[in-house]
Amino acid sequence: MPAYIVITREKTRDQTQLDQYKKLASPSFKDHPVIFRAREGRQEVLEGPAAENILILEFSSYEDAKAWYHSPEYQEASKHRFQGGDYRFILTEGISGA
Repeated sequence: MPAYIVITREKTRDQTQLDQYKKLASPSFKDHPVIFRAREGRQEVLEGPAAENILILEFSSYEDAKAWYHSPEYQEASKHRFQGGDYRFILTEGISGA
């Protein structure tokens, strides 16, 4: 069953740190196959507070998504994300048999 990580950037605090995060985060997918379902595209808030950016990542399973997030490569990259901005990460299981 697929799983999704929905990422929203709520606020940028240090663009230099976010640039470093992006540089380090990309290689973290090497051993963790992912499909980017949404990535820095057009968005419109229909309800609730606005987000600066939204990404939706699809993994083959809930466990695969957690393995990527907790991987040493991604955890190293995330140190820069913590310094660069305020984010929300939500892991959710998808539905099977679409």
